[in-house]
Amino acid sequence: MALPCELVWATTWMADTNECICPRIGLPQLPVVTWPEPSNGDEQDERKGMHWKTRTLVAWAAGRVFAWVDDEITNADRAWVSANHPGQALLHRVDARLGLTGADYLVLDEHVFDFAKDSGQADEDLR
Repeated sequence: MALPCELVWATTWMADTNECICPRIGLPQLPVVTWPEPSNGDEQDERKGMHWKTRTLVAWAAGRVFAWVDDEITNADRAWVSANHPGQALLHRVDARLGLTGADYLVLDEHVFDFAKDSGQADEDLR
């Protein structure tokens, strides 16, 4: 099954993810989001309850539909993305103690394919 989106790593593991995680879970090497150096803005965002990754991921998405899965997503992140990202976005928080579960995959499946349908991709391209 092909995904109607680009899959990337957005982790502080950076390129090590491709070496350590991908082979264990059967994924090919994936692009990795490059994080900027910490700034005063990060501290201000943190005081507002926003994750330091939020602005960079929205910039990476560049208006495209995106889904972000993380164990530290907050309502402040959702509000900021809603106000500052013109495309559709799913910010899905997972339980760090469990990792991705079947229920998480169902949520992702539903939203990612719904986003693709909304963007006009043909059904045969989606599954």
